[in-house]
Amino acid sequence: MQLKRPLAASFAAARTCSQEKGSQVIQVDIPEPVKSVLNVLESGGYEAYCVGGCVRDSLLGRVPEDWDAATSALPEETMALFPGRAFPTGLQHGTVTVREGSLRVEVTTFRTDGTYADSRHPDSVTFTRLLEDDLSRRDFTVNAMAVDLQDQLTDPFGGQSDLREGILRCVGDPEKRFSEDALRILRCLRFSAALGFSVEAETARGLRSCRELLRGIAAERVQVELTKLLCGFAAAETLREFPEVVGTVLPELLPMVGFDQHSRYHCYDVWEHTLHALDAVPAEPVLRWAVLLHDAGKPACFTRDERGGHFYGHPAVSAQIADAILGRLKFDNATREAVTTLVLWHDRDIPRTEKGVRRALMKLGETRMRQLTEVKRADNLGQAPEFRTRLRELERGTQILDGLLTQNACFSLKQLAVSGRDLMELGFRGPEIGTALNRLLSAVVDGDLPNETAALLSAARAQDFLSV
Repeated sequence: MQLKRPLAASFAAARTCSQEKGSQVIQVDIPEPVKSVLNVLESGGYEAYCVGGCVRDSLLGRVPEDWDAATSALPEETMALFPGRAFPTGLQHGTVTVREGSLRVEVTTFRTDGTYADSRHPDSVTFTRLLEDDLSRRDFTVNAMAVDLQDQLTDPFGGQSDLREGILRCVGDPEKRFSEDALRILRCLRFSAALGFSVEAETARGLRSCRELLRGIAAERVQVELTKLLCGFAAAETLREFPEVVGTVLPELLPMVGFDQHSRYHCYDVWEHTLHALDAVPAEPVLRWAVLLHDAGKPACFTRDERGGHFYGHPAVSAQIADAILGRLKFDNATREAVTTLVLWHDRDIPRTEKGVRRALMKLGETRMRQLTEVKRADNLGQAPEFRTRLRELERGTQILDGLLTQNACFSLKQLAVSGRDLMELGFRGPEIGTALNRLLSAVVDGDLPNETAALLSAARAQDFLSV
């Protein structure tokens, strides 16, 4: 797997001042509240460091989302140093959360882990006073570094070198690391996609050999890691490299890999088309999931004749597959509905006319319409170059959409100039009200009626209105 991007320039924000292996002086912009926590721990006679992802991100010139600390203080000793501000959020693993101003800092005692019977959590932990013992239990070298208040970097496993080279490498034996906690398999792929790092050869072999352990991971955790993976700038490249690993938790994707479409419109197989489309859509969860799954039903729908390959009905089958996957991974209903709708509509032709766009708006709403345009654009960019002509049509549709919205065109019941109360005054009751409102909205959208109260009520009064 090739390095996805050069990283040397990223280290400008965290300048290395001395180059001794395992112990280096760097400059990391630690927030004042975090410094305060480390100061209190050090003043109490304990060692204290920023560790893990915050150190990694700082060295890459990124702003860390969270700041975690590790200390030689035992949990009860940490609690005693921060009366009223420390909360036992994971005492069995040595973790105390300290409130410092607007920040919450997780402070964890140096520890070593016992066996992992469930391939997820250690059966026991042993507290230690040695930082290197704690770093040696961590997943990847780039996450196994620590920095103190004196800007001293502790890096016993070459994490900074791997950062410079853009490499993900397990600390110690990869199979042991992945067997301890199978979620690390997806975390590795997520880091690869998000950072653009390649996976070191032994670590890649460990990913593949341990992938069946993923079947025992909670669906919610799989969902989070896969979503972060998909939103990484190098998601397509990571999926291309490890389809069999991702396919362990998303087996519905595997039939797509290498499936020849036998179509002049497609220069890629179904999987490669999907990955090229994924690269072309904005890194938003709903859009990335919709593009990943938009053609999942193609292999099951394939037919071939003298004109080539066909996939009649594949959007509906793909939507069924998407719904099953999202349900299995415990997605919320709103995301599930959004993704399956986009998959179902991705191949549907929407006429580039005001009436056509109005009708689509009535069924989808503005947000979903704009998302659908992004999915359709990405889908077209994943086709053979000579057939990427739909891009101009999509742009035309967007122009019509923008024009309709500027005109405040009516496409929803809340914009309709009459309400259910108005129809009740005309004598409509029960389900008749909803039927009548939808019929009036359709007439307005089609241009058969103006969105004016008098005209709509006049139409509703017609004797045969509900029977039409």
